[in-house]
Amino acid sequence: MSIAKRLKEHLEENRVPYTHCTHRLAYTAQEVAAAQHVPGREMAKTIVLKVDDQFILVILPAIMKIDMKSLRNELPFKQVELASEKEFASLFPDSEIGAMVPFGNLYNLRVYVDKSLSTDEDIVFNAGTHVDTIKMKYKDFERLVRPQIINAATPLEMAS
Repeated sequence: MSIAKRLKEHLEENRVPYTHCTHRLAYTAQEVAAAQHVPGREMAKTIVLKVDDQFILVILPAIMKIDMKSLRNELPFKQVELASEKEFASLFPDSEIGAMVPFGNLYNLRVYVDKSLSTDEDIVFNAGTHVDTIKMKYKDFERLVRPQIINAATPLEMAS
């Protein structure tokens, strides 16, 4: 397989070092982290939210889940809800549903990152498919995406 075209071009244009890896088919961020042998705290999952009449991305570690109450307090929107796959599928034409890259800036989407992920040296994330990932420095991700850091997550009950 390969990584999303927009992402690859963006990383190369900005001369960002990254590692492209492949793994067995995996659908959840926890499964991808296990397949890649990376800590769940470094595996970034991309969540699409519908806020008012637009979409945004919230990025959090695989070992966390969205905390809607915190999100509603942190975000400057009246309506905040999880978007359905049907609602957001067309936003990411070069990605499989559920394997979207966290680079919302490439898709004209605002990006918010949970504070717990922002402290990692490296992050790993889906690269547009359920078998491809990218590993890169968080500081490079932050420089390119310029996400807003928020408190958006709470630990999963069975986090590892």
